Amino acid sequence: MFKGRATIRLLVVLAAVGAALGPSLGGCVGADSPLGRVIGAITSDDYVLSREANREIQRFEEVYHTYAKDGADDSRMALFRDVFARLRVEYVRQVDDARLVDAAIEGVRGIEPQSRPLSAAETMDRALDAMVVSLDPHSTYLNPEELRETQVSTKGEFGGLGIEVTMEDGLVKVISPIEDTPAHRAGLKPGDLLTHIDGTPIKGLTLLQAVKRMRGRPGTAIILTVSRRGRSAFDVAITRAIITVQSVRWRIEEDIGYIRVATFTVQVEDGVEEAIEDIREKLGPRLKGLVLDLRGNPGGLLDQSVALSDAFLDEGDIVSLRGRKEGRARIFTAEKGDLARRLPMVVLINGGSASASEIVAGALQDNGRAIVMGRRSFGKGSVQTIMPLPVEGALKLTTALYYSPAGRAIQALGVEPDIVIASQDVEPRRRESDLPGALLGTSRAVGREQKTVKETDCPEAGENGDRQLGCALVLLHAGSPDKFLASLGQRPSM
Repeated sequence: MFKGRATIRLLVVLAAVGAALGPSLGGCVGADSPLGRVIGAITSDDYVLSREANREIQRFEEVYHTYAKDGADDSRMALFRDVFARLRVEYVRQVDDARLVDAAIEGVRGIEPQSRPLSAAETMDRALDAMVVSLDPHSTYLNPEELRETQVSTKGEFGGLGIEVTMEDGLVKVISPIEDTPAHRAGLKPGDLLTHIDGTPIKGLTLLQAVKRMRGRPGTAIILTVSRRGRSAFDVAITRAIITVQSVRWRIEEDIGYIRVATFTVQVEDGVEEAIEDIREKLGPRLKGLVLDLRGNPGGLLDQSVALSDAFLDEGDIVSLRGRKEGRARIFTAEKGDLARRLPMVVLINGGSASASEIVAGALQDNGRAIVMGRRSFGKGSVQTIMPLPVEGALKLTTALYYSPAGRAIQALGVEPDIVIASQDVEPRRRESDLPGALLGTSRAVGREQKTVKETDCPEAGENGDRQLGCALVLLHAGSPDKFLASLGQRPSM
């Protein structure tokens, strides 16, 4: 096993009990861990609403009662009050009360006329969906069924297509297809926008509703309508399958170990340890370096990204989580013990590398442990905490932002490679900063020399003629960035 979890260094003593949390993709933390009992801890006094806040709630209640056929159900308004109070206290940035209520009212008033009036539960679901998603692209209200859906992906096996997605302009945007899944084999690419599912428009659905429709019984077919830059919309037929995500793969490239981490599920910790042991057993003293490939990795579990970073560090900070309240940052610190024994490393990233993969790249880069190569990452540097609600369901709420050891914000900025590999290939058309309502990170300026090489100058490597991997291998054999550039016929200083 890895050397245990990295140390969590608290900057201030937290005088409160922990809130219950649950695991989820996208940089979330678990409820049953020591961290889960600390992060999000608040006192009950924090939930006390002001007179002005109560007036805003009354404004919503008047609209709610005109739409819900059984709106007298007090439990529904109790749920609304609880969610409203949590947003005011827990969200990463302060939000105006009137703005929250306006969004909830808009969600209710946007209900299209139907043959039957909506129940209190259905009406409240619409209101809470609209209120929470108005905050940013990653916060959402989860009803009980949606909450169960979010707990599937982190186990590494589920029925579906095999894509990591987000919402953009009311459409589903592909962050990255997962390797060796139906979506990957069907040719879906990062940046694709999905407009229809089996001919039905996606607009009007929440992200989780769209995901639910894409999942289904293995062996059944689904048709996705895809909008891709540079061509007309087209349909893609995909057959659903049991998605067993092999998070970690590895092989040997001459005297270099190659480790590919496709997504950060619970399998990463054990998988990387097994990879390094196997590579060492086969190469022994001939092993000259490691390539850690995080390209197209859409993220996953925070603890796994911390564990992976810690595996290659003897000391130093890994990542800090900073929320709205000053002095309550959480800092993850590495423990002694580098599984790679200080072997030279290259980390490969691109525009599809997001969230947990950006934590690893930033940690190894800022600690001087690895050269980061490729293209700027996606920039998804926010923490979503899942908070079960006392009535039902849960909130998936942005509660903090990630910062690299050097104080760089990942959110909306991404990780910049030490060596950029320029290519004419189409990258994802947008990154986190382009998503409607995306939070913008503020970052401490860090001076770092950046070099650029053309992908066509890199040799092909591996079965698929991977030129970016080829450049990584050349760099490790060269021994330094300057010697690497010289070997490609470029000047060392740029």
